[in-house]
Amino acid sequence: MKRIYLDYNATTPIHPAVAGEMNKYIYEYFGNPSSGHWYGRKAHEGVEKARCRVSVLLGCNPEEIIFTGGGTESNNYVIRGVAETFKNKGNHIITSVIEHPAVIKPCQYLEKKGYEITYLPVDRYGMVNPDDLKKTIRPSTILITIMHANNETGTIQPIKEISRIARSKKILLHTDAAQSVGKIPAKVNELGVDFLTIAGHKLYAPKGVGVLYIKRGIQIQPLILGAGHENGRRAGTENVIEIAGLGKACEIFEKTMLKNSDRIKKLRDRLYEKLMNAGLNIKLNGHLEKRLPNTLNVSFINVDSNKLLNKIPHIAASTGSACHSNVKEPSCVLTAMGIKHEDAFGAVRFSLGMWTTEEEINLTIKAIKSAILNDKDIRRFPIIKSSEK
Repeated sequence: MKRIYLDYNATTPIHPAVAGEMNKYIYEYFGNPSSGHWYGRKAHEGVEKARCRVSVLLGCNPEEIIFTGGGTESNNYVIRGVAETFKNKGNHIITSVIEHPAVIKPCQYLEKKGYEITYLPVDRYGMVNPDDLKKTIRPSTILITIMHANNETGTIQPIKEISRIARSKKILLHTDAAQSVGKIPAKVNELGVDFLTIAGHKLYAPKGVGVLYIKRGIQIQPLILGAGHENGRRAGTENVIEIAGLGKACEIFEKTMLKNSDRIKKLRDRLYEKLMNAGLNIKLNGHLEKRLPNTLNVSFINVDSNKLLNKIPHIAASTGSACHSNVKEPSCVLTAMGIKHEDAFGAVRFSLGMWTTEEEINLTIKAIKSAILNDKDIRRFPIIKSSEK
């Protein structure tokens, strides 16, 4: 069977133009960017070209861009950096219950160090209520960190409104935009953020490279100490090959994002409509409209989603549950939205990308319908035919 990839939110394939850009720094411009000779200068030029390309996509100054080892490092950098730098001002940080572990874990780490963390709830669409944020702000609040869009449901958070609240209270604001950059506009001035995270492998660039935007004038303690790389803000010889690739990816999506997203959204909506019309009992998880254009998270009622995907191994998608120590647990994002455990166990996230085709969508619908209707092993309860009701 034809393999179909519908897990672009987990990771994206590397764009051919990105790979082409990287090759130059593998085979020709391989020098250390801190070296003064020709090879080093060429590598340095590649890093700075990439910095400019990222800054154009985000609408900021190049010097506000720091290259990191990925989204997780960027999130750790800002959360722990702000906590350490401003500990004399306060010890309170506000985040949400649906953040990526790269945000939740650093916050939990800081709690053990005496910091106080507020985890905001979300509504049934997976969205933070700005009024809840207002109520939790204290004189000791030093940072608000809320993701731009959720990786599981695609729900887009009201970052602009959150920013207005943060600015009125002179509180720093960070958003993890790993899932949104390249799919929807994420200009830092429009969002009103002080920090923003990018992960390369969510953007058709390689794994192991990321970005942290830090607004001009803000200085925080670096996470990694050593020599004076990245203007003294992130020690370690720059990963020139992957930085060049990420820069090229940003250039591509600055030019093609809206066109790509419009096409992908139509395919995503087709997938949802066809599933609805296929006689399957499904429920949408996430906001109907305020959602990433490529993301569809649905619960197949009375179906075990892990067993479903095991029955159609040629289709790559993600489930709404995870197994830890042989104990199956529902997605904490879905349960935070008030979704029942049994429905969360039936959740599947389909995330489309720039190479998803209409044929693949049609084949996916056919495979899912056949598996659910014909294989009773994946159902927790039997399907009752209309004549039996």
